[in-house]
Amino acid sequence: MGFPCNQFGKQEPGTNLEIKAFCTQRYDVTFDMFAKIDVNGETACGLYKHLTALDTPPKGAGKVSWNFEKFVIGKDGKVVARFEPRTKPDAPEVLKAIESALAK
Repeated sequence: MGFPCNQFGKQEPGTNLEIKAFCTQRYDVTFDMFAKIDVNGETACGLYKHLTALDTPPKGAGKVSWNFEKFVIGKDGKVVARFEPRTKPDAPEVLKAIESALAK
């Protein structure tokens, strides 16, 4: 799932439809894209307030540092991993976390 956010260098200034079209055309995104939200500060949506409060390995707790930060959530709804923005979605450690969560 993708949650566009304009809090990082104003990279997501468009409307929800414009952002979805850009991500689909430029990056071949096929996963669900949600409405633009804030992920840090007092205006952060509840989901991200929860996600960033957890001390989830390998990154730990704290604010989202940049777009493309990744959270792996298990089938039971528990957060099992959190990765830095520069970690590629197909990095071995991300795939291992996903496969482990799916196996449970």
